[in-house]
Parts: sequence; C-alpha cells; structure tokens
Amino acid sequence: MCFGRCTRCVGYKLLILALLCIVSNILLYFPNGETRFASEHHLSKYVECLHGILGGGFLVLIPAAVFIGLHNDCCGCVGHEDCGKSCVMLSSVLAAFVGILGSGYCIIISALGLSQGPYCFTTVGRNWISPFTESSGGYLLEYNKWSQCQEPRNIVQWNVTLFSILLVLGGIEFILCSIQIINGILGGICGLCCSRQETYVC
Repeated sequence: MCFGRCTRCVGYKLLILALLCIVSNILLYFPNGETRFASEHHLSKYVECLHGILGGGFLVLIPAAVFIGLHNDCCGCVGHEDCGKSCVMLSSVLAAFVGILGSGYCIIISALGLSQGPYCFTTVGRNWISPFTESSGGYLLEYNKWSQCQEPRNIVQWNVTLFSILLVLGGIEFILCSIQIINGILGGICGLCCSRQETYVC
C-alpha cells in the first residue's frame, strides 16, 4: 500500500474544498451581489470572522500543499534519501493538525452564524438588529418569521444557505485531515511510502 499516494489524494480534495470555502465566505459579504451592506457594516458579526477565508480556506490550503508536494518527496525528505521515507509521512501529520484547526474554526463559526441568524433591517422596530438571536436556531424552521428581515433582500435564505455550505465543507475538511493523521502515522511507522515493486528516482 502506498501511503504517499493516499496523502496526495487527500491533498487534492482539500485544495478543492478550501477554494469552495473561500468563495462561499466571499459571497456572504455580498448579499444578492450588492456591496453596500459590507461597506456600511450591515452584516452579521460571524460573516466578518473570515471563517471560510482563513479557517476553511488558507489554513486548509497549507496541508493541501504539503500533501500534494509529497509526490516529489516519496523517496525521502526533500530529495534526501538518507532522511528516510517515513519522516515525510510523519511531517504530514503536523500539517494535518493545522488543517484540523482551520476546519474546526470554520465549523464553529458556521454553526454560530446559523444559530444567531442574520443582521438585518426589520419590520419590528424599524432598525438594524439580529432578530433571531434568542431563538437559538429555532428560526430555521419558522419560515413565516423570515419576512421580518426587509434588507438585505432574502438575507435569511442567503445566510442559511452559505453558512450551511461552509458547515458541511468544514466538516468534510475536518474528516479528511483526521484521516490523514491516521494515514501519516501508519505511513511513518511502517515506512511504506513506496511499495517494493515501484521504482522512484530520488
């Protein structure tokens, strides 16, 4: 079994997921494609936490790059064969921990964003508030109350959709990084980055 090949596969998947997280977080900043709400600071505080850009995005891109880079280091550490095949796999475990921190941050903020609801201009009180804060996520099933938010238009649907996407993406990233920790430890201990039948030029 080639643990390095499995690691690179995880790396490519994390790369795609990280890019999707970044795009989703950017979209949260522009409800309905409008920029004025961001410039006027009329967005939920959880949107501004950059959980998709920093957490599920750049912090996950780090392990993704490390895992994909193992393609060139399968026969040793950065081309030095005497360093041993297993050290590369063990170093990937550290990168996976960075991914777990980033994806975990993305999961937590996304869950809080869904629980607290959007920041909007409401029909009740005629001002900018977070009307669903005390519902603890109960508003998600009370569709009749979503119309309380007048501006930005359809902000509840916008937030629920994108925060849910980020929550799922962060969850998948967390699982993949956890898998890589196990894979990296096994690969490091067993030293089976390359099968005996394969030949690599270091």
